[in-house]
Amino acid sequence: MSRLHNSQFVAVVAVAVLLAGCSGDLNPMRIAYGTGEAGPPAKAPDFVAQSRRGSDDFMPVGVSAPPRPIRAKTPEGTKALEAELVAARGRNEARGRSAEGTAQGAKP
Repeated sequence: MSRLHNSQFVAVVAVAVLLAGCSGDLNPMRIAYGTGEAGPPAKAPDFVAQSRRGSDDFMPVGVSAPPRPIRAKTPEGTKALEAELVAARGRNEARGRSAEGTAQGAKP
């Protein structure tokens, strides 16, 4: 082969490898599991198995989600929560100012 054909061959092989990497069905682990070389798949730990739902089904397209057991807050509840958060922010800012003043008063 001439040098030109050799470099073209290398380029074609490189492109083929790159394109094969984009393919979803060329996972080497699939081959390892298929031949039995990888051993059996690991069993999920108990806490993982217990946290999973019984069915692995996905919600079909076009079907609404089931109603939530927790209802949205009322406007009054939202205002009360907002007031509580504003008060907590004020307390935290006051604590920060107090700590800053204490730190400035201490001499190294």
